[in-house]
Amino acid sequence: MRKVVVLTDHETATGFRLAGAEVVDTTPEAAQRELERLITEGDYGLVAVDTGLIPDPATATARVMRGRDLPILLPIPSLKDAFNPDTVDAKAYMGKLVRDTIGFDIKL
Repeated sequence: MRKVVVLTDHETATGFRLAGAEVVDTTPEAAQRELERLITEGDYGLVAVDTGLIPDPATATARVMRGRDLPILLPIPSLKDAFNPDTVDAKAYMGKLVRDTIGFDIKL
């Protein structure tokens, strides 16, 4: 059975650990190397990647992922991106997340 892991920064790692997730806590400088390690280990079916560390994990790992179906790389927003009121319109941001996830808008 394949495992799920979250690749994130130190600040965000605590929240994921409290939620019961396996976490790899890394820095922006080491994130690419850690992601490639997680891919090549072959133990993981899903790797959630903090976009504050690697904005486009699929593109960043295209060479390593060549010929592999797993793990699935799931980009997740960084805390800085998700909660910065100076740069992010929260309503538009959440709308984009929903649209990207399910393929269409939901209006309430």
